[in-house]
Amino acid sequence: MSAPFAGGAIRAYRAERRKLHAQLSTRVLALVCGLGPLAFGAVLSGQSGVPGDTLLGGWVHSSGYAFSLVVLGFAGYLGFPLVAGALAGDVFSCEDRYGTWKTILTRSGSRGEVFAGKVLAAGALACALLALATASSLIAGLLFVGGHSMVGLGGTVVGSGEALLLVLASWLLNLPGLLGFAALALLLSAATRNGIAGVLGPLLAGLLMQLLALVGSGTWMHFLLLSSTFDDWHGLLTSPRFYSALVLGTVVALAWTAACLWVTWRVLRRREFAGPPLSRRAGWVAPARVVLMASGVVVALAALGNVGPTGITSQRLEASMGRVFERLTLLQQRELGRSVPADAKLNLRTKCQRHSGQTSGPGDDWTCTMTVVSPLAGYEPYQLTAVTYDVSVKSNGCYKAEAPPTFVGQQTMVDAEHRSVVNPLFIVYGCFDTTGEAPRCAERAGCAGSRSGGTPVNGSGAPAKAPSAREKASTRQAERSSGGVVRETERSERELEQSAKGKKSSEESTQLNLGR
Repeated sequence: MSAPFAGGAIRAYRAERRKLHAQLSTRVLALVCGLGPLAFGAVLSGQSGVPGDTLLGGWVHSSGYAFSLVVLGFAGYLGFPLVAGALAGDVFSCEDRYGTWKTILTRSGSRGEVFAGKVLAAGALACALLALATASSLIAGLLFVGGHSMVGLGGTVVGSGEALLLVLASWLLNLPGLLGFAALALLLSAATRNGIAGVLGPLLAGLLMQLLALVGSGTWMHFLLLSSTFDDWHGLLTSPRFYSALVLGTVVALAWTAACLWVTWRVLRRREFAGPPLSRRAGWVAPARVVLMASGVVVALAALGNVGPTGITSQRLEASMGRVFERLTLLQQRELGRSVPADAKLNLRTKCQRHSGQTSGPGDDWTCTMTVVSPLAGYEPYQLTAVTYDVSVKSNGCYKAEAPPTFVGQQTMVDAEHRSVVNPLFIVYGCFDTTGEAPRCAERAGCAGSRSGGTPVNGSGAPAKAPSAREKASTRQAERSSGGVVRETERSERELEQSAKGKKSSEESTQLNLGR
């Protein structure tokens, strides 16, 4: 880059930055990013409800860092595309609307300098708004909740200092995706010469990408979506952590940004600005062509939804769910004041399946049954305790699991210090790597990742002695019969539901007879 070009690009950047700062939309975005998390925190602090459907939403009243990540989850859904469109969607089209291209190119600089200045100004403001939202969410979380330790997506407790670093890194990892949507807004602004298309285009594109993420079970199409880069931070909060999705998402976001900027430059370089402006009569041909092209792209992407390896499998879910359930169970026992060794483990068997009978794919119809084998004294040396969770799994490998309160208790509980705290087992959040090698599990018993190593725990929370050969044989027999226990539990629940329905219909008929 030559010195004259750099100087012209810097002058164009300063001029464009002043124009963006003077716009009402930029000021509104700054107020929303700065005051929105504070208002959200103030509303949540005054009520006991939680956004349970969002990752870590059940912990917003326990840790300010979890609150910041919940705000990040909302922003990554449709907030960042909206910010990118409102910020960069009118950067090029405003010159067409006011007819100022000739003045700029004859008095300010060349096309390349003007293009570079506008791109730098939009990118710099996008970074500034992201930093403002990060600081505001952290301040709101620490102010209304506090800087307590946080429970991550792997079931482990993260200290305050480490949680702060993870939250900052998580927000920073959303910057490539935000810049990608900003580049898309610049492309729409230059290609359509219409500010409305540039502002609303990224929002519609983000919505379509969120819908496409629900289609199919393959991983290739899902990773090519720009919106998937907003989920890369999940791998930082699991245990063990995974970085493959993070690296792949960053590469995809940079590719989207480079491609959109290259096409934008090609459009501007070939445009003719000399002579009087061309008056074009509005018609239906151009909008219909754009809609047909966009529909074709969406249909093609939807057809590719099942292409590639399946990222959501029962083996991956069983391994992650069993590991997280074990850690949260031990955390619950420690909060209740029971003595639990540091290397304690549960004798646990996990089995996940879908109501449809499939063993892969995202959906809301997953169920995971954790069967805990506890040692007892007497003729029957082992007791089976089965807990069944209803699990909702997304295509990015993150899930939310809920169980009836009769099994795991209410949303809050009283700890050993007589404080009301969140019940770790009420809602279980977790994520797993959809790109790595699937763990191998037993065909019938399910994953047993939590069995090997450590010190097993009995029902009272104290460490149990090492089992003998006879006890091991009894354990295997108990594991084989665990499937029957689960089926018996499900059968009993169905009988109770049918009995309740019959009782209700009987009461209704009695009321009708009394009415006569």
